[in-house]
Amino acid sequence: MLTKADDYPIHQTPEPIAYAGTDRNFYDRYFFNGYNPDGSVYFAMAFGVYPHLNIMDAAFSVILGDTQHSLHASRIMFMERMDLTVGPISIEVIEPLAKLRIRVEDKENDIHADLVFSCRSAPIEEPRFHFRRGPRTLFDYTRLTQNGTWEGSLAVKDEKVEVRPDSFLGTRDRSWGVRPIGAGDGQPLAPSEPPQFYWIWVPLNFEDRSTFYHINADASGAPWNESGTVMMNGGEAEARAAASASRLTFKPGTRHATHAEVCLTDSDGGVSTISLEIEKNFYMRGIGYTHPEWGHGAFKGELATAYECWNLNEVDEAAFDSLHVQALAQAVLTLPDGKVLKGRGIVEQLIIGPHAPSGFVDLLDGAK
Repeated sequence: MLTKADDYPIHQTPEPIAYAGTDRNFYDRYFFNGYNPDGSVYFAMAFGVYPHLNIMDAAFSVILGDTQHSLHASRIMFMERMDLTVGPISIEVIEPLAKLRIRVEDKENDIHADLVFSCRSAPIEEPRFHFRRGPRTLFDYTRLTQNGTWEGSLAVKDEKVEVRPDSFLGTRDRSWGVRPIGAGDGQPLAPSEPPQFYWIWVPLNFEDRSTFYHINADASGAPWNESGTVMMNGGEAEARAAASASRLTFKPGTRHATHAEVCLTDSDGGVSTISLEIEKNFYMRGIGYTHPEWGHGAFKGELATAYECWNLNEVDEAAFDSLHVQALAQAVLTLPDGKVLKGRGIVEQLIIGPHAPSGFVDLLDGAK
C-alpha cells in the first residue's frame, strides 16, 4: 500500500513505508516535556505510531498547582504515518532536529495549547537499547534526546499560561524500534520469570549547557544500558562521559526518589557531580505509560478521546500505575574545576521488581 511517506526519499527497505519489518511491537514515538522556573507548571506529551497495529495515539498532560490534567486520544491510522494528528492533538515538524510544534484544541474539556519547541543544541543519540529475556527480544530501539526552550500559550479550564522561551525549558525525545505495546502476549515466556525493570533518565538544563544521564539495570544493579553526556548550548559535538553512575534516596514506603546524585567522569578522569533535590512528581500514566485503560497502542476504535484529572496530594504512590514518574528537580552541577552551576530538570523513574542497590526485593515493596 502506497502512502504519503513514499514520496519522500526515506526508504530503507524495498517495501513501502507503511510496512515496518515483521515485529508487531514496532513503534515510532515523540515525547516532550516543559516546565517553568518555579515548577508550578509542568506539561508533557506522548505521541505514538504503531504500524503493525494500524493505530496512532497521543496524550497531553499538565500540572497546574496541585492538579494533573490529562487528555488521551487514539485512532485507526489507516496505514498513513505522515498525518500526525490524533483527534485534538497534533505535531508539526517545523525544522527537523531543531524546531517542532505541538497543538491541543479540545473544546469539550477546555484544554488548549499551541507550543513551539526550539533546540538549545543538536540532539544526542543514546546507545541502542537491546534487551532479551531468555530467547525473547523485549527491547530493540534507538532514541535521540534534545533539550530546548518553549514558546506559545497554554490554557486549562480557566487557567491561562503564557509560555516564554526565556523561562520555559524542557526536553524532547524521539524513539523507534521494538518494545512491548498494545495487548500483552497471550503466551508467557517459558519458564516464567517475575517482572524486573530499573530505569532512571535524567535530562537537565543549565544556563550554558545540558547534561543527560540514563541507566537500565538488572536485579543485581548491573547496568545493561547506561550513558552520560554533556552538550554545550549551540553545540553539535557531544562530550560522552567515559563512565557514569547514580544513587537515589527514596521516600519511605515508595519507589520514588527524594534526592539523587549523578557522577559523570570525563576522558581525562575529571568528575562532574550533579546533586538533585526533587520537588514534585508528574505521573506518567497521564500520557499513557502504565495506564490501565489508555496504555500505548491500545485499540479504542476509529477515534476516541478521554479526559481525567487528579489531586497530586491524594495519589497512592505505591499503586502500580503510579510507579512511573518524571520528578521535577532542582539541580546543582559541580564541575571538575570546582565551578558550580544551578539548573533544573527531571528524574524519571520506573522501578519494578528487585533491585539490590535500592534494597528492593519483591515486585512492589517500598523503601524502608
